[in-house]
Amino acid sequence: MRLEAEFTSEPFHGEGSPPEHAVAARDAATEAGLDTDFGPLGTLARGEAKELLDALPAIAKAALEGGATRVTLQLRRADEPGSAPVVELNDALARLIADVERELGAKLGELDRAGKQRAVRLLRERGAFGLRKSVSSVADALGVTRFTVYNYLNREAD
Repeated sequence: MRLEAEFTSEPFHGEGSPPEHAVAARDAATEAGLDTDFGPLGTLARGEAKELLDALPAIAKAALEGGATRVTLQLRRADEPGSAPVVELNDALARLIADVERELGAKLGELDRAGKQRAVRLLRERGAFGLRKSVSSVADALGVTRFTVYNYLNREAD
């Protein structure tokens, strides 16, 4: 039986290189012989059930020793046709939004225009806009239109 494990480690970092804890967790999975896909919100590891399950403690340990304050894991059988996606993307986006709200000290909808632009920049840097339907969700949280979010994103790209 083949399995897939999606693991995320927090805290998420905004700018620059990925956090050490995320890199350490990915490296532990790779060292265990698992196929990995590394992304801004987590790592997907694939392999035979025994190898993957045996590697999980080392992955968690590497992340925590690398500075993670939380490690979240989801497992699924990779050989099930039509099985559900590994990670619930809405949960990942909600966590990113909550992190930015904590960092900025207010709910996104309560921020002034400059604060909303900063929030969009932070969310972009953390990979939030790579998630499906994220622009609509962020627009709702900000209390603006999708068009406004796209304008903020385009302004950052210039």
